[in-house]
Amino acid sequence: MVASAETTICDESSGYIDPEWTVVLPRRKQRICQTKVSRLEQEVKQQPWTPSDHEINKERESKLMQKIEASLKKLEGSKFYDLFLNQIQDPDIFNCFSRVLGSESIMDMVVYGVGSIETYEAPRLQLSLAILMKRKFEWVGNIEVFDPILSSTETRVLESLGCSVLSLNEEGRRQALKPTLFFMPHCEAVLYHNLLEVNWNVDMLKNLVLFGNSFEAYKHHTDVINDYVASPYTKRILAAQSFTQEFRVKTGPDDLYRAFHESSWHFFSPNHEQGVPIVQFND
Repeated sequence: MVASAETTICDESSGYIDPEWTVVLPRRKQRICQTKVSRLEQEVKQQPWTPSDHEINKERESKLMQKIEASLKKLEGSKFYDLFLNQIQDPDIFNCFSRVLGSESIMDMVVYGVGSIETYEAPRLQLSLAILMKRKFEWVGNIEVFDPILSSTETRVLESLGCSVLSLNEEGRRQALKPTLFFMPHCEAVLYHNLLEVNWNVDMLKNLVLFGNSFEAYKHHTDVINDYVASPYTKRILAAQSFTQEFRVKTGPDDLYRAFHESSWHFFSPNHEQGVPIVQFND
């Protein structure tokens, strides 16, 4: 989950990209074919996951914890964080959170695609923002974290910070059976597609809050970049725009711009009578 002021065009099937990002677009020769997403793909089973390494290295853990503490301090003292808190507490956005919560008092958080918090600062800053949200707001519940590239060291540090690391690779397919905040800045389009697809009904979409790539930015690229053809994954995102209320996150003047560039809050309010649109794919 890393960011840049410039658009990076990369293959949507690729893994973690560092250090440049805005909207993940497929190259002309590397486009995902616009074929209907197969039933097998839609019904993909969650795969058990453990870190590829099993090393317990206390020195590495200590150094990583120091890095995260430095990121927490840097973020908490930044202009960006002031803007971020003020924006959440603005009546327009706060009322959206309240609507999703309804009669519930807690909204758990799921962090997908966190990236390597040991190697890169941007993922550490993004994780720090999730942790600071939990510390600041009583309505933020447990934090669950997953990225298939997480090491044993990173997993142990995350757990020591009070986060739960998932033992299944859900590939973004978590149903919002209750109010849930999905924290996914700078993930690939396929993860947003999977999340939306598995929640593609009125009741579950209303339980879902998404902090991630701007849907408006995806729409902008489909409108102005002639070389870009929307993949099935992006089409799901574009279809959701008809019932999405988006608030672009203000990044401020400091050097945290890269970590949160083109991120937005998304709230979903599909109409009960009309339901959700059918997403059409080419055969």
